[in-house]
Amino acid sequence: MKITIHPRMGEISADQWNTLIRDNNPFLRHEFLHALETHDCVGENFGWHPCHIGIYEKEQLIAALPLYQKSNSYGEFVFDNNWADAWTRAQLPYYPKLVSAIPYTPAGGQRLLTTLGREEELYALLLQTAIMLTERLQASGFHCLFPTAEEQQWLSQQKLLVRHDCQFHWHNRDYQHFDDFLAKLKRKKRKNIQQERRRVQQAGVTIRCLDGHTATAQDWTDFNRFYQKTFDEKWGTATLNQGFFEEVARTLPNQVFLVLADIDHQCLAGSLMFRSDQGLYGRYWGCDEQIDALHFECCYYQGI
Repeated sequence: MKITIHPRMGEISADQWNTLIRDNNPFLRHEFLHALETHDCVGENFGWHPCHIGIYEKEQLIAALPLYQKSNSYGEFVFDNNWADAWTRAQLPYYPKLVSAIPYTPAGGQRLLTTLGREEELYALLLQTAIMLTERLQASGFHCLFPTAEEQQWLSQQKLLVRHDCQFHWHNRDYQHFDDFLAKLKRKKRKNIQQERRRVQQAGVTIRCLDGHTATAQDWTDFNRFYQKTFDEKWGTATLNQGFFEEVARTLPNQVFLVLADIDHQCLAGSLMFRSDQGLYGRYWGCDEQIDALHFECCYYQGI
């Protein structure tokens, strides 16, 4: 076996990396992570320094760990500021730290990518390598964020500390149509949703549902404007950009789900989601004009 620390996804075979992914998770795919690096969405500017682990056997990638050396805690969505403060009070440096995660993506998924049937052997080798790299870089620790339940159970057995949080997920209970979903709700909730959707229609809004094949360059220009505007209004830092959106749409066209809202042929709002084989991940929303209930229509109801 050969173990390599890769400072760029471009050094790794896309086909070999993607072979290790289950459920076709869009955020783990080589194309998504490579686009983040290519368009400077990670790196020096934002404190995400790639150092992905690859384990090879006869030149074939058999295990991998998406990994970043972090100089801050931005974009992790676990909010460990209290830990950083505690280290500072103890006169210890909390940064750098090593983080296995998908940048700016608080969605569960694989972190320990391995060939099927060799999990126990390769999990141990990936973790051992991550810990050795942590020591070599004199990092404060190794963090694995939003792993699968199987991975979290294994990591807890290796004496890693476990953090718990709460997320709310919508599940399709074998609904064939949106009305099947509404039928399961109490009358008041069902009526509220129907009224919200009616108000969007009465405002003269036309909804367009697109993927990477059907979205145009102008569509991505519009959506990027919404994305940037949302961060400007919330005093946040917009890490993604139009080049990233267009590349992901080109390389993962069937996994992109773009919802745009028009009035009189003018695009005024949009949301971006991503598909896996069995799930849909809502990601970003923005608008030029506030229309009552349009946010829920674009971000939730169209996705459902």
